[in-house]
Amino acid sequence: GGSITGITDLAVADGGTGQGSYTNGQLLIGNTTGNTLAKGTITAGANIAITNGAGAVTVAVSGVHTQGLQTIWVPAAAMRPTSSNGCAAITDVETTAGRPDMQVLDFDASSDEHAQFSVSFPKSWNAGTVTFQFFWTATTTDTDGVSFGLQGVSVIDGATIDVAYGTAIVVDDANQSTAEDLYISAVSTAVTIASAADDAITFFRVFRDVSDANDTAAEDARLVGVKLFYTTDAGNDA
Repeated sequence: GGSITGITDLAVADGGTGQGSYTNGQLLIGNTTGNTLAKGTITAGANIAITNGAGAVTVAVSGVHTQGLQTIWVPAAAMRPTSSNGCAAITDVETTAGRPDMQVLDFDASSDEHAQFSVSFPKSWNAGTVTFQFFWTATTTDTDGVSFGLQGVSVIDGATIDVAYGTAIVVDDANQSTAEDLYISAVSTAVTIASAADDAITFFRVFRDVSDANDTAAEDARLVGVKLFYTTDAGNDA
């Protein structure tokens, strides 16, 4: 027998690649110069790491905002009673010295009372519906129900703030026993914000709905805060 000599890498024009050796992570990439295939590797970018392995390329992403459901916590201390039919002013309630104090808004059982807060949503918000949970506590020990509602309206640059809120959505909850226990409601159904827009201020009005059949508690309901759920459809606010 003998050996064959003088053989070179088969050219692209002849059905080959024109390449005969590779390092980890190299890929064949089309090259218009000479209509050939060139060897190349993937270049890492901002927040992207590339790891070249034997027959493999691993891409890792870090520090990047993920689109989808997001939350905003709004404590009662960031709210104010409305000028008409407002709840009680923010109150500091001591549990036990050296333990957490509560900053709460008290809502009567005799009539609907309201508080207001505002949010400037990020530009990545999809300007769609939101949902919410209310966090609250009670002043007495019982198992009666409490119902809170939320409604909102967005106001853009140059528009009047003297505008009606959107349709309110109400969520029911109930005392579970002991005064000063923290209660967290279920997540509401979708709240449609009137004139919803990003790059705006969205005003929210939260209220105790004493006419709701579930709201049977005879004492004040103490609102601790509201968690808002909203959806983004962009990776940043550019």
